[in-house]
Amino acid sequence: MTRKLLLALAVVTLSNAQDRVIQTLQQLSDAPGPPGFEEPVRKLLHGMIKPLATSVRYDGMGSLIATQGATGPRIMVDAHMDELGGMIRRITPNGLLTMQMLGGWLDQALVDQRWVIIGSKGPVHAVTGIRDVHVVPAEERNRVYSRDSLFLDVGAQNEAEVRAMGISPGDPVVPDSPFQVLNGTNNYVGKAWDDRVGCAVIVEAMRRLAAKPHPNQIFWTITTQEEVGLRGAHTAADSIKPDLGIAIEGGITGDVFRGHAEETQAVLGGGPVIFLYDSSALPNRKLTRFVRDSAAAFKIPLQLDLVQGYGDDSAEIQKSSGGVPSVNLLVPARYTHAHNGVMNRRDFDQTVDLLVTMLEKLDQNTVAAIRDFTP
Repeated sequence: MTRKLLLALAVVTLSNAQDRVIQTLQQLSDAPGPPGFEEPVRKLLHGMIKPLATSVRYDGMGSLIATQGATGPRIMVDAHMDELGGMIRRITPNGLLTMQMLGGWLDQALVDQRWVIIGSKGPVHAVTGIRDVHVVPAEERNRVYSRDSLFLDVGAQNEAEVRAMGISPGDPVVPDSPFQVLNGTNNYVGKAWDDRVGCAVIVEAMRRLAAKPHPNQIFWTITTQEEVGLRGAHTAADSIKPDLGIAIEGGITGDVFRGHAEETQAVLGGGPVIFLYDSSALPNRKLTRFVRDSAAAFKIPLQLDLVQGYGDDSAEIQKSSGGVPSVNLLVPARYTHAHNGVMNRRDFDQTVDLLVTMLEKLDQNTVAAIRDFTP
């Protein structure tokens, strides 16, 4: 085979991988799945993961647990499938709907947005309206409108028309924000990067390790109901009883709104992030050093960050089974917990590289040393 042909084949292989990852990210971002209503995301992930896994099962909260490997330490790699959303609370006589928010929304992110209600007859499009500027008094024009003052408008004239669309109280609601490659750049815009980007990291890492040896049992875990209290991680960790835990999350960046330098240090395009602190967990220091050494050995850029007001599944893994060394790795993303987030492709690829590198080195002795607190 000639060198020219080999180069051509390499380009085709790289192109196919690029297209595969974009397709995975788009499918996961576009899928609806607020806390407690994760069925479409779970079905999508099952189809992606099952061909790569030794086994696939679900716990009582609906979290997906797939395995690769049958011997060695038990490594739990976690991402969560749910996204911020809402659910229908009530239908008014004039055909408007109120919404119970699910997860940590800012009120200013809710006004004049498009939404999708998953009703019994299929998706129904809606908008949260806004009071017209022509009638708002001057003293109210800079006011943030409370979520309790907002209504979903589906175009109906009365309650009967709403119900005819297949909508009833308790139906899930998600942002209407389709995936898009942002103007031909390596940045992708979409909803739910927290934490569909983590789910995509797991899928891609599983693809790489399906044909490569590793010295451990990997429990690839995609949890439910993270956004309402890390609930799925609690039950999944109880079921798995891991020796070590790695959570993969969508992070936050400080490269757009720079007024408060201490809020976050990460930047888009700067590589994967490790949290040295967040409001829910302090990572194991030996495991943190292992992550940093692994990144350095393979020349993978690693951003260090400490963030208040952030919780993640590693906190529940850490507290399970008498204590589990855990860490949170992140793909940085702008504008999380809103309709339109932005992630960077290089950050994603480097996070997969780092995770695979770590898993190839986490053998029995390495895990035992990380777990050893003997003075």
